[in-house]
Amino acid sequence: MMQNMQPANNTILNQVKNAYRNNPVQVLAIGLGVAVLAPTVLPLVKPLAKAALKSSVSFYEKTKGAIAETGEVIGDIVAEAKAEAAAEQAKKASLAAGLMAASNTTNSDSQDN
Repeated sequence: MMQNMQPANNTILNQVKNAYRNNPVQVLAIGLGVAVLAPTVLPLVKPLAKAALKSSVSFYEKTKGAIAETGEVIGDIVAEAKAEAAAEQAKKASLAAGLMAASNTTNSDSQDN
């Protein structure tokens, strides 16, 4: 037995079609109400939508700047850490070279005796 294999597509269009089949007068009344009210409501909604988008863009720009600044600070910290590590390595190498030189001087002095 094969069952009806229709996709479970519950889009708005399908919902409107089903509502129209069940109660066409109500759907037509709602559609007419939307058509009549749309010119009145849209001018009221437009400034709100515009303000929301303007705030979003402003927030995005501020966030982008903060992220860039944070990246620069982290880059500076990394550069300082690398410089300090290189200085420590140079200091260790210098101390090792000094010990080696002192050791060679001591060895050559003791060999001369």
